[in-house]
Amino acid sequence: MTTERRTAILEAAARVIARHGVRGLRVADVAAEAGVSTALVYYHFKDRSGILRHALAFIGDRADRYTAVEDDAAGGPPADPRQLLERTMLLEFQDLPEVRENSTAWGELRAHTVFDPELREELAAAGAAWAAEVAGLLGGLRPGAPAADLTAAAERLTALLEGLSMRWLSGLLPLWHARELVREAIGVEIGRLDRAAGSPAESPARPAPALPFLN
Repeated sequence: MTTERRTAILEAAARVIARHGVRGLRVADVAAEAGVSTALVYYHFKDRSGILRHALAFIGDRADRYTAVEDDAAGGPPADPRQLLERTMLLEFQDLPEVRENSTAWGELRAHTVFDPELREELAAAGAAWAAEVAGLLGGLRPGAPAADLTAAAERLTALLEGLSMRWLSGLLPLWHARELVREAIGVEIGRLDRAAGSPAESPARPAPALPFLN
């Protein structure tokens, strides 16, 4: 029960952050949203800063779950490394309440780090881990590429994805267009890696089969 209540509090904190921003986060609001007492919130997270730190980790873990690429019909992940990369990144663009809430809360936390150096370090670590994951997927496409080039490409792609996500969530960009821009950016980065290695750029590939919700 303790674990369930702790999870309920973190889910509530993510909802409050998404709706009202970090500055609008009040322990009493989180407790009311979770259906628990403020004393229980303080018991688990000590103070408001503790709620923010744990909410950041919770949001990151939840994103990892809904961006996990399911195995294909053969019983494993997609055999095509580019397809795996595209699927992993495009799973950030799902028109589902959980994804909208998570992405909005992440954006609010990122904006707040301008004023909160302590939270900034934790957010930077989470961002670096995400870029490292994308760099690893790019390395599966171009195994001989220098690590520095893979990291730079991953940083550009993740930064673009964050910006496109905010535009989509704000209604400034249609979902289908955001997905196409991500696909195009992946192609640009692959071409950049090929040019840096002095090898011919790959010919444009057919779009990878989309997941059902990406149609």
